[in-house]
Amino acid sequence: MQVTTIGLDLAKNVFQVHGVTDDEEVAFNRPLRRTQLLPFFSKIEPCLIVMEACGSAHHWARELTALGHEVRLIPPMYVKPYVKRGKSDAIDAAAICEAVTRPTMRFVAIKTVEQQALLSLHRARDLLVRQRTQLINGLRGMVAEFGVYIARGLARVIGFAENILTGEVLDLPDVANEVIRNLSEHLMTLHARIRWYEDRVKQVAKEDARVRLLRTIPGVGAVTASAIIASIGDGHQFRNGREFAAWLGLTPANKSSGCKEKLGRITKMGDQYLRSLLVVGMTSLVRQTRSHPERASKWLTSLLERKPARVATVAMANKTARIVWAVLTRNAPYNPHLA
Repeated sequence: MQVTTIGLDLAKNVFQVHGVTDDEEVAFNRPLRRTQLLPFFSKIEPCLIVMEACGSAHHWARELTALGHEVRLIPPMYVKPYVKRGKSDAIDAAAICEAVTRPTMRFVAIKTVEQQALLSLHRARDLLVRQRTQLINGLRGMVAEFGVYIARGLARVIGFAENILTGEVLDLPDVANEVIRNLSEHLMTLHARIRWYEDRVKQVAKEDARVRLLRTIPGVGAVTASAIIASIGDGHQFRNGREFAAWLGLTPANKSSGCKEKLGRITKMGDQYLRSLLVVGMTSLVRQTRSHPERASKWLTSLLERKPARVATVAMANKTARIVWAVLTRNAPYNPHLA
């Protein structure tokens, strides 16, 4: 009996494989060590291999595809309903095998090495930005205990740190001045490193034609455009723009029952990093609309007249996500008249 479907539960060192034949009988359910994984699949006839989408799933998907197998990745939240009582690697592998048989199951597109390399730039930059925010909050709170006030805004804090490093000494004990100077040095180092990542992202973005297409959309810059390309590629895994917006968590939560339709707040499901980039970009667009209303779209202007700024920002991010999908799938620049 030939194995037709294999559920692979990924791990760091010990993997679990659950094989099913064409007549739905279990052929095997056994653990494999990391060094045994590829030799094991190289001896099996080409079949369907299913894994949960996780950190290393895209690497193993590329390796198994090179061996001639068909590989699909399933979001872990869609596998959970098929897990039987208890929790073990064997049960998880069987649940993965069961989930892939559902006709309405959704899958994750396999990322290329280039996509993952670009994503590493964004993840490293995001990590340093969060560290810089923590450091700024700590520095501002520390000097506030001595009655020193730093105005809000990144530029104000960077200016304060630069003044400290150029020789300004606060009227504080020596120990406090040393601590503030050390924190200021650390802040400037983090800020310089973040600028390096941003410049590197912009450099990579210039080399990608799809990023240049996305940058024709108002409110979408080099960082946002390159992050979208690194995450979804050409966007063809989504059937329409609404699916992409829903994947980002920018569509209202549906809580309807019977004949009563009730839509709540946005779901905030999916990629938090992409969603935050789009919302920040649209926030900037809303500010430009208020300062230069003659340049703004009539749709956004009328929306701001009826809704609060934050609601309009999220609504614009939802609309922009659909425009992003259209630009990618049609491989054509943004046309405001068509939009």
